[in-house]
Amino acid sequence: MSGTRGPRVAIIGCGLGGIAAAVKLKKKGLDFTVFEQSEGPGGTWWDNRYPGCEVDIASHAYSFSFLTYDWTRTHAGQEELQRYAEHVLDRFDVRRHCRFGVRVESATWDEETARYEVRLADGTAEPFEVVISCLGLLSRPRYPDWRGLDRFEGPKFHTARWEHEHDLTGKRVAVVGTGSTASQVVPAIAGKVGQLYVFQRQPGWVLPKGERDFTARERAIFRRLPFVQKIRRLFMFWKFRMVFKGYNPRGRMQRKILRLCHEYLEKTVEDPKLRAQLTPDYPWACKRPVLSTGFYPALNRPNVELVPHAVTRVTPNGIVDATGVEHDIDVLIMATGFETTKFLASLDVRGTGGVSIHDTWKDDPRAFLGITVPGYPNFFMLYGPNTNGGFSVIAQLERQAEVAARTVAEMRRKRFRAVDTRPSATDRWVRWVDGQIGKNTSSSDGGCTNYYHAESGRNVTQWPKPHGEYYLLTKALPFFGFIKVR
Repeated sequence: MSGTRGPRVAIIGCGLGGIAAAVKLKKKGLDFTVFEQSEGPGGTWWDNRYPGCEVDIASHAYSFSFLTYDWTRTHAGQEELQRYAEHVLDRFDVRRHCRFGVRVESATWDEETARYEVRLADGTAEPFEVVISCLGLLSRPRYPDWRGLDRFEGPKFHTARWEHEHDLTGKRVAVVGTGSTASQVVPAIAGKVGQLYVFQRQPGWVLPKGERDFTARERAIFRRLPFVQKIRRLFMFWKFRMVFKGYNPRGRMQRKILRLCHEYLEKTVEDPKLRAQLTPDYPWACKRPVLSTGFYPALNRPNVELVPHAVTRVTPNGIVDATGVEHDIDVLIMATGFETTKFLASLDVRGTGGVSIHDTWKDDPRAFLGITVPGYPNFFMLYGPNTNGGFSVIAQLERQAEVAARTVAEMRRKRFRAVDTRPSATDRWVRWVDGQIGKNTSSSDGGCTNYYHAESGRNVTQWPKPHGEYYLLTKALPFFGFIKVR
């Protein structure tokens, strides 16, 4: 152990997961350093600055339970979420522990010293007894492999790397994708561009988000009576438990939600042909549902055209769809998602015997509670395999941060050199999660594509229950799954 404050902890990433880990460690008086490759905190809300960027989950749920906040909107936009990240850092005096503009390349376990050598991009290395990865699920943009993409002569960029220097006014623009990001970008730019082509490989189920500004009276109540905000937050989690029943493709709630989706589509989209093109042929939640109030209305605009086909190739001045039709464009915007199943893709973690975690996984990521992996002592992940979902990922991140902080505090108290994970516990956990996914969700049904499945075919991203179950399991199971080494 290093010093009286116990193990030194390296937190990799200063998004909301890294902030959660830092706050939980700070409350226990533990020693930590936060490494962040960007120049500021926020993670996905630092990187994603596209027009219309906004969270899907209500602000009071998409925030930490340990701190109320004066949200201005029911669903916060990127700038407010960035301010929230800064606020939490300063409220808990975490900023002085952060090193921004510093990228971590690897963490290698040394069995003799019971430490990780954390190597930085500048070639230097520092020792830490514990490493907590908070790299996030939506950190690496997925770029398509369309033939001719490199020869396109106009501006081309991914939504997560938006190039604001380009004026889209009057331009012919293509947005490829119709997921959650595209559903925010399209209405945000439709009134500015000359012509907008929206390329849809497969339609998604859409419901209105219902976003709005809080009134001055509402904000005053939430500020003066913080318990009201907490009660509202709890009610949202309870309400999601009802909605979660809709994930079962054979249940009554599924039929109810589908009816609402059809009614919203019928009411909002004017053209019958367009409505047919926007109607999925698979169960709700088979792929990530979209919450958007502005997407359907934007498609009614005369300067917006839905192209219900995948992209096959790109020419110097246009984009060709699967029917062979070329659409002339000036700007190409890729709303093509992220490499969600490639956990720790930018980090080389080596555990017992120097084995890389990527060799251990072999394109099938798995972890106990989504947090630890056998053979990688003192290493924790936030937003690891099968932890996405449960309503608010922020709540999931809090639970994972609590497991890490609680374990490190116990290491300090009982003077353990290392904590590893039982392989048998991991195997049982993965079998149980796989079974729950098959039983409770439609995400493995045929007929839809989603970002959940690894090359192995397993759903490796999603948590198959509401958050309450994860809360209880993260309290009870570490006792049975962890091996402590003196």
